[in-house]
Amino acid sequence: MTESNPNSDAETLPPTEDGWVHKTVAYRGISRRLAAHYLVNLGGELVGTDDPAEATRVDGDGWRVALSAEKVTAAASIRLTEVTAEFVGDPDVLDGLLPKYRQKAMRAGG
Repeated sequence: MTESNPNSDAETLPPTEDGWVHKTVAYRGISRRLAAHYLVNLGGELVGTDDPAEATRVDGDGWRVALSAEKVTAAASIRLTEVTAEFVGDPDVLDGLLPKYRQKAMRAGG
């Protein structure tokens, strides 16, 4: 997980509020659909689509997430999908949300 200034990645991050922080997490072996599904189960709503497979944004109370996926090389000719979730939100809210998301995403990734 990394932490950075949300204003430096303004083109890829969802809009932020004063005092919000940015945290990035990425997991291999899960799909963007599954990541979106987990975030909805954690209280979020899909933005711009009703289909989790098409979701690139999920918003919740005090947080927002931009989702992206790409194929990465794991070893030699093995390629996996890596889903990156760019979280922005109230630091206290993210402190409670991120461990729950990590738990779900790590289980899915094997």
